[in-house]
Parts: sequence; C-alpha cells; structure tokens
Amino acid sequence: MFDISKYQGIIPAFYACYDEKGEISPKAVQELTQYYVDKGVKGLYVGGSSGECIYQTVPERKLLLENVMKVAKGKLTVIAHVACNGTRESMELAAHAESCGVDAIASIPPIYFHLPDAAIAKYWNDISSAAPNTDFIIYNIPQLAGVALNPGLLSTMLKNPRCIGVKNSSMPVEDIEKWVHCGAKVVFNGPDEQLLGGLVSGATGGIGGTYGAMPEVFLKIYELATTGRDLAKARELQQDACQIIYKMCSGKGNMYAMIKEILRQSGGPDVGGVREPLLDLQEGDREIAAECVAMINAVKAKL
Repeated sequence: MFDISKYQGIIPAFYACYDEKGEISPKAVQELTQYYVDKGVKGLYVGGSSGECIYQTVPERKLLLENVMKVAKGKLTVIAHVACNGTRESMELAAHAESCGVDAIASIPPIYFHLPDAAIAKYWNDISSAAPNTDFIIYNIPQLAGVALNPGLLSTMLKNPRCIGVKNSSMPVEDIEKWVHCGAKVVFNGPDEQLLGGLVSGATGGIGGTYGAMPEVFLKIYELATTGRDLAKARELQQDACQIIYKMCSGKGNMYAMIKEILRQSGGPDVGGVREPLLDLQEGDREIAAECVAMINAVKAKL
C-alpha cells in the first residue's frame, strides 16, 4: 500500500562530499548524513543538482549513495536521482539504488537534444523498469534541463504504477496545481524561495538545495504552513529565508561552494569544495558566508 507520509516534509538536497583531492569522501558523506538525521529532517534527495551529479561518474554516484544509506536507511526517506544522459547508465544507477534500499528514484529528462514526449516517456519508463519495486518521481527543472513537463506527458507517465509524482523545480506555483490536478500522488516544491506558496498550492513537501544550510528555518515554515497555525509567521520566515538565499548567491563562486562554507562556519561537517567546472570560493566569499551564518542565526533565534 502506498505510504504518502514518507514524502511529506522537508527533504534537503544532499551535497557532494569531497576530500582534499576532490574525490568522493565516504567519511564526509556519512558525517553529513548523520548531521541531517540529527536535525530532524524527513529525508534526503541524493544525486541531484545540489549533488553535482552531472560532473560525477557512475561509480562515484554509487559510492556516494551507498554511504548515505549506511547512515540513513531506516531513519530517513531517501530519494536517489539516477538520471544520466544515456538510458543504459541511468538504468544501471536505478537498479543499484533499488539494491541499496532507497524509497524512490527520480530523473530529469534527457538533456541537450530536445526529444519528443514519446522519447522522454520511454526514457523514464525504461529507468523505472530497472527498479521495479521502487517509486519513481519525475524531476521537472526546465530552466536547466531545457525540457518542460506538461500535463499530457505526466498523464502518460502516471499510467506507470510506479510513477507517483513530480519534484517540481519550475518557478510558477501554477505548475504544482497542474500536477496535482493531473492526479500526481506526490508533488514536491522545488524552488526554495517559494516553499510556502508551493505548500499552499498543494505540494506534499519540499526538496531544496538551500535547506541543508538552514534546515531549522524550513522545518518551521513547513510546520506553520501545514498546520495553518500561523501563516503570518510562515510568511515572515519565508521572506527571511529568501534574503539569506539572495545573500548566498551574491558571491563570486558557485552557490554550493558558498553553502559548504556556511556549513563549516556553522560547525557542520567539512564536505570539501565543488567540482570543476563549478567555481569554488573566490576572494571575499568567506566573508559573505559569515554574513549568511549571522543571518541564519538571527532567524533561528526567532523560532
């Protein structure tokens, strides 16, 4: 029987964890996973954009997921993003994820070539077939993938009983309403700047790339929004979170390099830098990270 409770809540997008040589660090992966277990989040989204997946090999992605599961299995909902540009590699990662015991797999559409809906549906269904006992989630992020989900394509995919819904990272909140109307059991809000709006529009939970830097803030927004106890407070916290995100993005380096520095300065685990061609921290970025830490601490004091 389908258990929607696994997919209700705050699910940080997991960050790539590297050692001093820029290789996947099993130790850092396990430490970061435990960090989020201790923070009380619902789950983790592993191997997506925040995980720098397109710059990692298939063996590296397997190694990272295996070490997440060593800590998270039985404690957190784990959704593994398994898409590669090739179907074969994606199916290999899907089968591996199921063997690790994840709760769901997810996939963006194939990128670069703009394929017709029939080809995208076949790609997704082929991936799902490699994990026949695991829920499947569509990852809609048209601003990066170059392909947008549409109601017809979603309706086609929902004929696959393993396809339960959408991680929606397009900006219009209207899209969340579309996917709910199409019959998706689960719709995750993707853009962190609009978590509150997404939840009000029918999202079952949130998956976000900045959640990991300030999980307490997003956990509180989710609580206030879903209980209806204090929407004014939820709006205030959402605006606070947005200002922190804007500050994160004001550096010269990649945002995920900034977030990893924020984690370090906050007493969290050291998970290294980012992988080229992403730009690591530049001059002045550590000072911006310190400003972000101060802003986060000020918001947490209001919780």
